[in-house]
Amino acid sequence: MEIYPSLRKESARDYALKVLKGNITSLDLAPGTPISENELAAELVISRTPVREAIIELAKAYLIEIYPQRGSFVSLIDPKMVEEARFLRRVMDVAVIREACDVADEEGIAKLEENVSLQEFYLSREMTDKIFDLDNKFHRDIYRVARKDIIYEIHSTMMIHFDRVRNLSVETVKDLKVVNDHRAMLEAIKAKDKDTASALVEKHLNRYRIDEEQIRSGRPEYFKA
Repeated sequence: MEIYPSLRKESARDYALKVLKGNITSLDLAPGTPISENELAAELVISRTPVREAIIELAKAYLIEIYPQRGSFVSLIDPKMVEEARFLRRVMDVAVIREACDVADEEGIAKLEENVSLQEFYLSREMTDKIFDLDNKFHRDIYRVARKDIIYEIHSTMMIHFDRVRNLSVETVKDLKVVNDHRAMLEAIKAKDKDTASALVEKHLNRYRIDEEQIRSGRPEYFKA
């Protein structure tokens, strides 16, 4: 499990939540992994109470399952939750990228350009492990460019259901057409072409459906039956 640095003025609960969410998304805490309050509190150098609060928060989002007398476990990937998260993301991302086409300024476009250029750099050197984090940052930055970053934070926990499958697609399918998708989205934003940008988002978020069987066969133990 990766331990992230704690930010100034970040509460212990928020810190524990950030670490758990990040590691569940990245699959460093794989589906089915047991979570020990004591061990996590010791690793984060905080008390058990904020760890317990973070676990309960993620249980409400169906990302952790709590079993009396047995303990807490990272939830297996539930295709129904993945589809609901993908639906929500499609609705939101289409609306947000259309807004970004209208309001993107030079500074915002420069940030997106830097991100996509880094993705292309790592792809050319087959350093695919670097791309997933940049992928997440790219989509988050589109929300910021559209001045909808608070909305992103509100639905980010639900998106973990979908993001775990996206991460698996990089590992299992090794299909990185997503980098080309990102370049095309950026060019559409630059051109203020809302219809093309919307269509690209739809295509981008539907990729997991095409690869779903291959993803599941590669890691069947990660999925609910």
